Amino acid sequence: MRSGIRSVVRHREAASSDLAAAEEFTTEFLETVTAEGYLPDQVFNCDETGLFWERMPRKTFITQEETKMPGHKPMKDRLTLLFCANARGDLKVKPLLVYHSENPRAFKKHKVNKERLSVMWRSNAKAWVTRVLFVDWVNQVFGPTVRRYLQEKNLPLKAILLMDNAPAHPPGLEEDLAEEFKFIRVIFLPPNTTPLIQPMDQQLIANFKKLYMRELFRRCLDMTDGSGIILADYWKHHFDIVSCLQLIKIAWDSVSQRNLNSCWKNLWAACVASTESSTQEQAVVEEIVSLGQTMGLEVSTQDVEELVEGHNLELSTEDLLSLQEQEQQGVQPDTPEEQEEEPRQLPSLSYKRACELWGELQTFVNDLSEDQAAAQEAVEHFDNVVIAPWRAMLRKRQRQQTMDRFVVKQGQTCSPQARP
Repeated sequence: MRSGIRSVVRHREAASSDLAAAEEFTTEFLETVTAEGYLPDQVFNCDETGLFWERMPRKTFITQEETKMPGHKPMKDRLTLLFCANARGDLKVKPLLVYHSENPRAFKKHKVNKERLSVMWRSNAKAWVTRVLFVDWVNQVFGPTVRRYLQEKNLPLKAILLMDNAPAHPPGLEEDLAEEFKFIRVIFLPPNTTPLIQPMDQQLIANFKKLYMRELFRRCLDMTDGSGIILADYWKHHFDIVSCLQLIKIAWDSVSQRNLNSCWKNLWAACVASTESSTQEQAVVEEIVSLGQTMGLEVSTQDVEELVEGHNLELSTEDLLSLQEQEQQGVQPDTPEEQEEEPRQLPSLSYKRACELWGELQTFVNDLSEDQAAAQEAVEHFDNVVIAPWRAMLRKRQRQQTMDRFVVKQGQTCSPQARP
């Protein structure tokens, strides 16, 4: 199905795990990487996760106040993150972040340039990764990053992207890859095997959430200790989505190479250098509890674990179909009070001319530069940050024009005037 919506249920712990299918897939996967000579550097795994970025453990007084304050909205603001890394653990790909607002008020307040964020920022009404957003991330972020990484390490230009059969992961993804990224091979995990062999699901994403929570508690303590600001005031007036982005970057940067590598132990044990010790993870949880108690909060290890589990949330078939329809129609998902004014957009001819001029400039840079490596790095950075969004805008407009022409043509064919 072109929409990519085959089954809405994510095959996680809530579903029964298929041990036989997991074992069969593991055997086939190992035969593939061995026969075709894939190195851990060339094999990648990606997975999405929800994050209630404002949520505290349920026993903290901030959370308790939510039920006591008339008219106060519970802290249910959610975003979705898509993480990706290779089996070697030495390459973390820039995450995709999907939020319900394209331009939150905090972006204007902090003068945020979305192209310079540590994540690829996208939005829709449900803050969920859809097929369109996933394909954009693959072509604009994953593909260029992997190509550059393999070239820098003088490795063969081939890679595997392993992922589960989530609704946003299109079965025909390889057809949607840009021509320069056709070296990427896409492999899907069988249904009901995610909790058993999906690398990102082997406590890696859970560890990220604990690291995020630790940084969140550290930030709260730093901002309230000796400042005269009480925690509830800081939470209400000073902690916003920009603060969240800063914590996401710190937490994702803190995920160790050993952790990224060891999460492959169930699928590809031979590539694991050493198993990540659970002692480090426990130390993070203990620090969260300690920080909470320092701020006078009632926080336990169980509260932390419950909060990590509580981030998971799935969408219904109707939700996904609604999002897909909005994307196809170009519907703006944001409410007026949450959406800032849209950035100015130029005519398509302007974007096209800019891309052409950029192509000519690249030729001059490559011909005249004495430091080819530095020049290439600068060119690729500018191309990814500035030019790639323009190309994406052009492709989007071209697809829309094609669809519009098709609709008009169909209307003319069906009209009485067009009949003989």
